[in-house]
Amino acid sequence: MDAAVRAWLISQLGTSTDLADLDTRYTRLGAARPVALEILRERLAALIHDQPSTLAVSGVVSLSYGENIRAIERQITALENGEPPAPDDVDTDDVPDGLGVIQLVGRPRR
Repeated sequence: MDAAVRAWLISQLGTSTDLADLDTRYTRLGAARPVALEILRERLAALIHDQPSTLAVSGVVSLSYGENIRAIERQITALENGEPPAPDDVDTDDVPDGLGVIQLVGRPRR
């Protein structure tokens, strides 16, 4: 993993992300986008299953993790749709779009 990929992953996952874990996952998965998606899905699962989405003590405090859950879901959706582009994404600009140039040459007459 090069510095650009590491910086992109940190920008998507936050500075508290374990760099050794990123390296291990990148080696296993081979690209930055699957690494980011895997980590975000784990974080989403932890938020949904390990903590209540709302906690309220009447007149004292009220906490809600619902917006955090929705934010991670939006980030996962954006990454699945290719936004923002990762430094190691395959460049689809080189794929021909079906347009080309054909030179027409007259045949010699018989």
